[in-house]
Amino acid sequence: MKLFNVVARAGVPRVLGPMAGWLLRRRVTPDMVTIIGTVATLVGTVGFAARGRLVLAAVFVIFGSLTDVIDGTMARMSGRKGKFGAFLDSTLDRVADGAIFASLAYWLLTQDRHAAAAASLICLVATQVVSYAKARAEGLGMTANVGVGERAERLIIIGVGGLLAELVWKYAMDVALWILVVLSLITVGQRIVTVYRQDRAAVAAERERQPETTRSAR
Repeated sequence: MKLFNVVARAGVPRVLGPMAGWLLRRRVTPDMVTIIGTVATLVGTVGFAARGRLVLAAVFVIFGSLTDVIDGTMARMSGRKGKFGAFLDSTLDRVADGAIFASLAYWLLTQDRHAAAAASLICLVATQVVSYAKARAEGLGMTANVGVGERAERLIIIGVGGLLAELVWKYAMDVALWILVVLSLITVGQRIVTVYRQDRAAVAAERERQPETTRSAR
């Protein structure tokens, strides 16, 4: 699934570069775009997904996802310094993800589809853990940029599930949510294993650097 991210990043400058430049010339900042995208996602989820209007919700969420790419492009084009933009973007991404799954869980409960609502709540927790695991690993000086269910893939699956649920088969969203449960839990496991291996490798390297006398004393 990393292929999607690679393709998307390769096409961003060509497709969204002119739009990012247009916004910058009008003194729109990357942070403004980040906030607008989050507000759009909240409108789509709380205003529409919570009422079962999944196609309209998907439109707003897709718009929010595009702004999530545009703000990064704008930051690079403007040569912006500092880390606040990345912090704000990551924080509001968590807000948007929470709103998506909480709104779906609410709507599914009103439809007496309790199993799917449970899947949505599991996704809400698991996706937050996926993001936390990466952030915590980086805070400890390691990396955990692995997984079959990262944010881009999650949004695609939930968007396709919403479109199919309203236009083709109403239980498509249920299937999409359970797929996301599996992918999110696998991703959590992958990140834990990755960090564990890095930590063990670092400990082994540190032991190798210690003087022979110190190792012998142990």
